Amino acid sequence: MSKRTKYTQSGFTLLEILVVLVILGLLAGLVGPRVLKHLDSSKTKTAMLQIQELGAALDLYRLEVGRYPDSEQGLDALINQPEGISSWNGPYLKKKVIRLDPWGQSYHYKFPGEFGEYDLFSLGADNNEGGDSENADIVSWK
Repeated sequence: MSKRTKYTQSGFTLLEILVVLVILGLLAGLVGPRVLKHLDSSKTKTAMLQIQELGAALDLYRLEVGRYPDSEQGLDALINQPEGISSWNGPYLKKKVIRLDPWGQSYHYKFPGEFGEYDLFSLGADNNEGGDSENADIVSWK
């Protein structure tokens, strides 16, 4: 009498693995662009919120000092006391740092402003004036 042992193999065939890879590729093709679209809009919304935060700090600075910081002092006046300003009671930002915009560029600040008392803006993803979508400028005066 001979004993036969039956081996059962478990696993996936090459064909099954290829079918799964094709399905995953199709899903990535459908879902990927939608996810990236939301990522772009979230950066724009983040820039808007940061501009609002900086605007509130500028307004508080103006209440205490009597005027907005000039263009030369810039946004740095919100965290470091400018020379000759005795009524400065800052820093006016919780984190004590001027953040970069979501695309890694500095915010632009002008006082006096062309469009408002001051102009505070980001040039968007392309870091050039104008543009649309993610490249659009995000401004404080609209």
